[in-house]
Amino acid sequence: MAALALIWGVSFLLIKVAVQDMSPTVLLLLRSASGLLGLAVIVKAMGRPLIGPGWRTRLGSFAFMAVTNAIIPWVAIAWGEERISSGLASILNSTTTLWTAIIIYWAMPSERPSIVNYVGVVVGFAGVVILVLPDLRTHGVSANVLGTLAVLVASLSYALNAIYQRTRMRNVSVFDISIGQLAAATVFAIPLAIPSLPSVHVAWQSLAAVLALGAAGTGVAYLLYYFVMNSLGAVRAAGVTFLVPITAVFWGVVLLHETVNLPMVIGMAVILGGVLLANLRRGERRQPEVDRDTAAA
Repeated sequence: MAALALIWGVSFLLIKVAVQDMSPTVLLLLRSASGLLGLAVIVKAMGRPLIGPGWRTRLGSFAFMAVTNAIIPWVAIAWGEERISSGLASILNSTTTLWTAIIIYWAMPSERPSIVNYVGVVVGFAGVVILVLPDLRTHGVSANVLGTLAVLVASLSYALNAIYQRTRMRNVSVFDISIGQLAAATVFAIPLAIPSLPSVHVAWQSLAAVLALGAAGTGVAYLLYYFVMNSLGAVRAAGVTFLVPITAVFWGVVLLHETVNLPMVIGMAVILGGVLLANLRRGERRQPEVDRDTAAA
């Protein structure tokens, strides 16, 4: 979880750099393609097949996971970061845990959060209100507000993906899941990116950012994320977003010279407090054991 938080914390900075020279859909294509290539190199270096047997029966699942874990959230976050800071985007992305706790009530009764966890959900979304309300009062539905809503949609999409993986794909190798959905995301991204390709301005900073985002922030991070998912469960795995804003805000301030105002600090504290409450465990409820083959993968 610590490694994943560090990688994803830097990812928001890389997205901010990349969207200066390319559209969100082109970023989607380059990120998914470079992530797929990087992950394929890792898998082959480990002496594993790129994808295991039975992959044809999982094409629908790979497609759904590509849409909910790449197409929607990556485009939404990139579009949002054209309007808000990378630090603010990372803070809003931490609401993934809150969305997961809401959805899991119906989707996974065995992991249903407690009353305290749902108090955390309410507290967390109150933090979102604190972040959005000043700008909404001053400027109405401005670009900042729309950027905020875009990142919230991305977080909801991530939550749907987490629940789907936990309920439908838990016993599938993390390598198969990662390769399968990245391949699907690359295919889906091609027609989306083609209209914007002529307007792309190639600069070494943005190109390096998107390649690093794909290889590390996608390829390596996917393996870590789904391993954590299988080990800790959907809500607590999504809780990695509790750690991400700390590093993301730091890098945004130091390297991108982004400003941090009082509502942003208060909103972050309230959201992360809500995420912490949403992740508190009930002592009497234990997670089922992880499939040994999947965990070893």
